[in-house]
Amino acid sequence: MIIVIMVLSTVVLIGAAVVVFTRTPARQAVTLSVYGLLLTVLFVALQAPDVALSQLAVGTAVVPLMVMLAVRKVVAYRRTGRDDR
Repeated sequence: MIIVIMVLSTVVLIGAAVVVFTRTPARQAVTLSVYGLLLTVLFVALQAPDVALSQLAVGTAVVPLMVMLAVRKVVAYRRTGRDDR
């Protein structure tokens, strides 16, 4: 079990680097969602199902969705020169 946790920790660390070094915000939101899934798998391996469920809901769905909505709003603002309130 220790080896599985070490491998998953390494994969999560690599995933974090991929998220940080992704240039475009839209791609970054997608990689952030995949990173949330990686963390969920790690939490399941660490036998923390409550944290895994929270991570699945928030880190995989809500945060990337909010990032995409913010990016969309910024792009729309830049195109029109005014904001859509």
